[in-house]
Amino acid sequence: MYSIVDIETTGGSAASGGITEVAIYMHDGTKVTGHYTTLINPGHPIPAYITSLTGISNAMVASAPSFEEVAEKIYNILSENIFIAHNVNFDFSFLKHQLRQCGYDLIVKKLCTVRLSRKTFTGLPSYSLGNLCRSLHIPLENRHRADGDAHATVLLFEKVLLANGKVHVDEMLKKSSGEQWLPMQLDKKVIAGLPGKPGVYYFHDVKGKVIYVGKAVNIKKRVSSHFTHNDAALRRQHFLRLIANITYKECSNELHALVLESAEIKRLWPKYNYSQKEPLQKYALYSFEDSKGFIRLAIDKKRKNLPALCVFNLLNDGIILLRKMAEQFELNFKLCHLDRNRFTEEELSLLEEPQDHNKKVLAALQELQKQLPTFAVIERGITKNQLLCLLMEKGSFWGMGYIEPQMKNADIHSLKEKLQPYTDNNFIRNSIYSYVEANPATKIVF
Repeated sequence: MYSIVDIETTGGSAASGGITEVAIYMHDGTKVTGHYTTLINPGHPIPAYITSLTGISNAMVASAPSFEEVAEKIYNILSENIFIAHNVNFDFSFLKHQLRQCGYDLIVKKLCTVRLSRKTFTGLPSYSLGNLCRSLHIPLENRHRADGDAHATVLLFEKVLLANGKVHVDEMLKKSSGEQWLPMQLDKKVIAGLPGKPGVYYFHDVKGKVIYVGKAVNIKKRVSSHFTHNDAALRRQHFLRLIANITYKECSNELHALVLESAEIKRLWPKYNYSQKEPLQKYALYSFEDSKGFIRLAIDKKRKNLPALCVFNLLNDGIILLRKMAEQFELNFKLCHLDRNRFTEEELSLLEEPQDHNKKVLAALQELQKQLPTFAVIERGITKNQLLCLLMEKGSFWGMGYIEPQMKNADIHSLKEKLQPYTDNNFIRNSIYSYVEANPATKIVF
């Protein structure tokens, strides 16, 4: 037996949205054997744009039952049948979440009529429900209402069965198929082709745009977990609806994957990566000599053609460091641009000689250089004929890449010719420092 389902909701996330209407057609593979539909009061206002789309208003659901009132009936209908819907993981995630809130754990096999249609009716311009109905001459009444869409899905499923689609149904219901949990636009061959190795993976939409970047110790296992876990959050709903392809870059180890993921998030700025989207480095510590011979220190916006003594993601980070240097080496705050007020006549008369001040500045900068080391992290590469090299210069991440084993003890200039430069950020820097602290044998100091 099959339960062919459609729901209307107040939004795209099962965790934060509610259900406003449910329609279920029971089907034995030949004909409809039962039918249940009801409006549902979601317990909170329906957004205006949802009402505009579905026609379901707050007034319509005011006297409708809450989901809790109909949960047992819905669970009893669904629990013994195969769950079918167009983009099944959307409808299923809402109903499973709402049923769980009411104490019912829905565990059933699922079928997606989007994926079934792609296999049975190849080459159609679109597999949305409306476009499928037009292409296959299926009557669709009461569009964007649960009962109308569910009835159209019934007719679509019957057309699939008549077109020898039962073979696809049987294949998709196998535990090993993966068809029950994959995004509706993603070919299962893509998942099958992923390696069980460390690396970075990219989720692409139907236009090929990268919408998410992730890292993994085991790419295949991590990617699969995005879809197999019963996560009711909105991002998973977007993944199930949007992901059309997955690509990857294999890495030597977890550190390599951590660094590459962070760099790629900054480069691509994917829509569904929420962390690590801090601003790129915009400030730096500079020194210059003024007209009176004083070496001045200042934090300013990072400039491409001006050598920086130290770089920062945030202005406040630079100010804190400069203030500590000034306090430790007794530098004049106004000569470090930490006090923006003009010198008074009395303050000018008390200023030390430039050469005395400059000695303290140079000592402070020398101490800063000790705190900002230059070193390489050398690890095994993917193959025996290569080594992974990550280069830190003056405390900042310079770049990484693969080198030949004989270059393990090469000088920094030779390494730079082989490595790809990357933009430094706090996450990468801290990841590398933590790694060498735990694995000191991988560190080569210059």
